[in-house]
Amino acid sequence: MQNLDHLLQNYFGTLSHEELSVIQPYFREEKLAKNDFFIRSGKICNRLSIVKTGILRVYALSEDGKEVTQWLAQENFLLTEVSGFFFDQPSRWNIQALTETELLTITKEDYIKLCHDFPRWSEIEKRFIMKCFSMMEDRIFTHLSLTAEQRYNRYFDQNKSLFTQVPLQFIASVLGMSPETFSRIRKRQVSNS
Repeated sequence: MQNLDHLLQNYFGTLSHEELSVIQPYFREEKLAKNDFFIRSGKICNRLSIVKTGILRVYALSEDGKEVTQWLAQENFLLTEVSGFFFDQPSRWNIQALTETELLTITKEDYIKLCHDFPRWSEIEKRFIMKCFSMMEDRIFTHLSLTAEQRYNRYFDQNKSLFTQVPLQFIASVLGMSPETFSRIRKRQVSNS
């Protein structure tokens, strides 16, 4: 699977042809229809996927009953619920397909087998976790150090296509702003274009 090779290289770093041939059989294609759930809160997530096509929303309900969108996963993104997949804890998040979605998925059982069958996996996994940690640090720093308008501009530059494919209140939530603030900034940006 040429596409899987590319996605694995993108997430896990440089892998030889032999290493890819060991890893590939553990990943299977999976499809979600629009509005299907990858995982619901309260359930234990038992799979990790790479998004081939489509868009998924990671969200939870706040204490006051409002939906809070934490992330929008799109093509080439890795997808799981970390607490469930790695620690067998019930998911805090719902992950739902916003569009028809194709995934390359490894189950937790196969992930554990891969760790045993491919000793170098722990090194690859460590590099991958560090990459994820770096992305999380960057996101936290962005929320703490940039203005709402700067966060909007940065997210727009990195994810232009999402602005026409998902409800804008989801993007506002990802950016940590109210729909009203998001709308004001968006109107300013459109008028300045």
